[in-house]
Formats: sequence, C-alpha cells, structure tokens
Amino acid sequence: MTQFTDTAIRLSGVTALVLGWVPDVFWGATPDELGAILDAANSGTVPFGGGGGGGAPPDAATIARLMEMYPDG
Repeated sequence: MTQFTDTAIRLSGVTALVLGWVPDVFWGATPDELGAILDAANSGTVPFGGGGGGGAPPDAATIARLMEMYPDG
C-alpha cells in the first residue's frame, strides 16, 4: 500500500473509534476540518472527553453540588 492509503486507513479507524464517525463522514471531511476537530479534542476544549489541558478535576464541593442537582446519579 502507499503511504497515503496506510495513513487514511489508520485515520479512518481513529475517527471511528474516537469520534464515532462512519466512513462517509470521514471521507466527506476535509483535512483542515479533521485537524481542527482532533486539535480541539486534544486540547481539552471539548466539554466531555478530550485530551489534556482541560483543567483540574472537580473538587468535593462541586461534586456535592452536582449530586444535589442530579440525585439519580
């Protein structure tokens, strides 16, 4: 296989696993769109899920407040 093919197959698998994309979504995205989405996920700017840089974990008071707001768990 070519380097492009190998890389495309690997990225298609990553987007399916991490982003839940099906092949049509992957092939419809531009390289810039894919890069922006993966950068956002890796920078911690994505609210739920995303890599480092997302800040400190919630403290006990925040967890207690959330438990009061959402008592069903």
